[in-house]
Amino acid sequence: MAFSPTPRQARRFFMLGTAAFALAVAGCQTGPRGPRPWPGAIEPPVPIEGERNMVAVIVPLTGSEGPVGTSISNAANLALADTGEKSIRITVYNSAGPGGAAAATTQAIAEGNRLILGPLLADDVRAAAPIARRAGVPVLAFSNDDGVAGNGVYILGFTPDQSIGRVVEHARSNGAKSFGALVPTGLYGQRAAQAMLSAVRKGGGRVTSVETFNRSATAVAAAARRLNAKGAYDAVLIGDSGRIAALAAPVLKVGPRRMGTELWANDKALGNTAALRGAWYAAAPDAQFSRLVTRYRARYGKTPYRLASLGYDAVLLAVRSARSWPIGRPFPARSLIDQDGFSGVDGNFRLGREGVAERLLEVRQVTATGSTTVSPAGRAF
Repeated sequence: MAFSPTPRQARRFFMLGTAAFALAVAGCQTGPRGPRPWPGAIEPPVPIEGERNMVAVIVPLTGSEGPVGTSISNAANLALADTGEKSIRITVYNSAGPGGAAAATTQAIAEGNRLILGPLLADDVRAAAPIARRAGVPVLAFSNDDGVAGNGVYILGFTPDQSIGRVVEHARSNGAKSFGALVPTGLYGQRAAQAMLSAVRKGGGRVTSVETFNRSATAVAAAARRLNAKGAYDAVLIGDSGRIAALAAPVLKVGPRRMGTELWANDKALGNTAALRGAWYAAAPDAQFSRLVTRYRARYGKTPYRLASLGYDAVLLAVRSARSWPIGRPFPARSLIDQDGFSGVDGNFRLGREGVAERLLEVRQVTATGSTTVSPAGRAF
């Protein structure tokens, strides 16, 4: 049966969908004029006082995460240009500069920004949040750590619990009953393990064993052998990057379906490891992101990092709220909460009162040349 949204859903998806649609239209335009000009990432034009609401993008522009932060900030400016919204000005601040995210947040608020997009790293969100909270400025962060969400902080990052829940659900629907897991030591591994246990229990399956490792080749192989010795299972989660999965998968015994997390989504070399072919993982749909890449390359002359989509979608949320955001007034944070959800570059998502983006993910299967979608993302919540 074809999906037919209610009038209210249609309004919600249209408001954000228009900008995503602009990617497809603008990306197909030809002619001597080319794309419309838009402001640069670091030095946007100075507006006449009082004419626009000010939005800060706080990301690392220097250091090891600088290239990722630059991709996010460039995509944020690109989104503002694609929507044509004139009531918002974006200013970018460096969370990796002197004083870190706290100093960047303090400066952004002092300069009149009423909404903060970012920071990227969880520790930076923790530093920025209390400063923004005291000023009554909402934070729409790019972190995937749901531990920093709530009390005025919303996160758009891809969380392991959602990707693991989705792939476990798919495995259960395909007959898997018993599960094992390999996860790294540390916070991410703890959350991946808990997500696995919760998802399997919810689906009526059972977890045979969860083995941990540090990120050395020797430790990964040893954890895989321990898991092999714990009994039979139908599927095993390798809760780490594609690089780690490539170390673990050949050591695991033949038979169980390999599964991954959202960390696999950007690894194009997964299929180079024969033992990973046929593995499943859940990720955001890529169709709109491919259009964003085309637009981004045309403007900046390079390919963006995958997380650039978070900057684009964050600006779409701000633009959606522009009609109910009088110039110079606080940002209407209540507009971020909508049970019907929104549609952006990363597909359909919604923000709950706990502040975490709930996403409709697809399930992909690793092939020798990349991946193929075996279970499409849902179209409505």
